[in-house]
Amino acid sequence: MSSQWKSTPRSIKIDEETLPTYQPEKHYPVSQGEILNERYQTLAKIGYGVTSTVWLAKDLITSSYVALKVYVTGHNRDHDRELDLYKHMNSVETKHPGRNLIRKLLDYFYIQSPHGRHVCLAHEPLGTSANVLIKMSPGHVMTLDDMKPGIRQLLIALDFLHSECHVIHTDPSPRKILKDRTIYKTLSFIPRGGLPLLADFGEARIGDEEHNEDIMPNVYRAPEVILRSKWSYKVDIWNIAMVAWDIVSPRTLINGKNPSGVFDDRVHMAELVALLGPPPPEFREQRHLSSVFWDESGDWKEVVPLPEITLESLAEMVKGEDNEGFLRWLRMALQWDPRDRPTALELLYDEWLMEGLGE
Repeated sequence: MSSQWKSTPRSIKIDEETLPTYQPEKHYPVSQGEILNERYQTLAKIGYGVTSTVWLAKDLITSSYVALKVYVTGHNRDHDRELDLYKHMNSVETKHPGRNLIRKLLDYFYIQSPHGRHVCLAHEPLGTSANVLIKMSPGHVMTLDDMKPGIRQLLIALDFLHSECHVIHTDPSPRKILKDRTIYKTLSFIPRGGLPLLADFGEARIGDEEHNEDIMPNVYRAPEVILRSKWSYKVDIWNIAMVAWDIVSPRTLINGKNPSGVFDDRVHMAELVALLGPPPPEFREQRHLSSVFWDESGDWKEVVPLPEITLESLAEMVKGEDNEGFLRWLRMALQWDPRDRPTALELLYDEWLMEGLGE
């Protein structure tokens, strides 16, 4: 009698094996059907990344389902930070509606492998990511009207993080015995209805502390991050504008690649100048790396040519009514100086974003 499971040849890499920094000995070798912490039976892998794999599992005590995030071993800052952030958020007493828009941590525990200890986080299982939903839409984009509800919910979640928890998310977007290691191919789920939830706090930070480390995916990086200067809550506002653009446009707002195809901060900054105009003097003067890109008069140094693009020309591909309102809202969030960017609540209550609410 043949097995219902099909084995993939070892020469073919799948899922986390395809990642450039994949180190098999760091991943816990989860087996399908394995019972972890004497409670959770793994059913199928539903996600993977550099620092973890995620498994759909059944809670044998409550007969409910959970998503188990099994981190790699070692002194990895992500798993400690994410667990600490969830503990911190759970300790905040508030009736803020944004609490219900943050993915809940149900449980956590540790498991041992031959190579060390692994942190495991148990979450409520979610449907597919926003990125997959967009790819399922016609032309791989949503209309402005279809995008608005999700952005509203995301801003409510960010206001909860910023005002109640004092947490900066930094990336609100859309991430394994050695010889006989089994890598299960990720299982995809058809999306169903429900509220969008903000998840993955592996890169989140406490907001009342000063930060200057490199964060955010390349094309989403705010100017203060590119210039290696101090950053705070307003990087999330920049990010939310980039997310909104990606939802409604077939191309990213920033390309950032030089002629060799390598992401280049000089190209990134040149594109921002073309799209947003030059930064205000106060912004340049307070960031020492500004001298790499602008002279003392504020003129572009031509480290790379400024591209002939505008926000308006790129927005011609955006589908929906009131493109002008969308671009005004976008420009409000994409301010060079983080002090000039609105709060999450101010961005939420903008006339353009609120239009159509309740219809």
